[in-house]
Amino acid sequence: MTDRKAAVARPGDGTEVLHGAGDHYTFRLTGEDTDGQYFSMEGVVPPGGGPPPHVQTREEEAFYVLEGEVTFWADGKRIAGTTGSWINIPKGVVHNFRNETDRTARLLIFFAPAGIEQAFREMVTDADNPGHIAAVGRKYGMEFVDAT
Repeated sequence: MTDRKAAVARPGDGTEVLHGAGDHYTFRLTGEDTDGQYFSMEGVVPPGGGPPPHVQTREEEAFYVLEGEVTFWADGKRIAGTTGSWINIPKGVVHNFRNETDRTARLLIFFAPAGIEQAFREMVTDADNPGHIAAVGRKYGMEFVDAT
């Protein structure tokens, strides 16, 4: 038995909304809701949106494409993420994604274990400063890498 309570995130609910890399992210369930087991957020990715190449050393990351199409790069491979696709990125794998279409895409993104949500919170405090973003990333085991 557990003392934890079920957590619910209904449509329109969102514990926090952050903007980064041109995208709009709504936290759905955080580590506070899941006893640190996982963190989930919904991403709205406009045409041209998506984060730069990076690697996480602490979390697995999974994406479910709710709507639209997003191109993923993982471990040097190109992956077309169409509506209904699941993409899993193991920790330690360089990856990123980009919306290369002319339509907005929506993703459900999961991280296990939780904790990286704090990095996102800290990154947006000075989102226009690449040095700040990189320093916060390193603090939470995330490294941004050169795409070339």
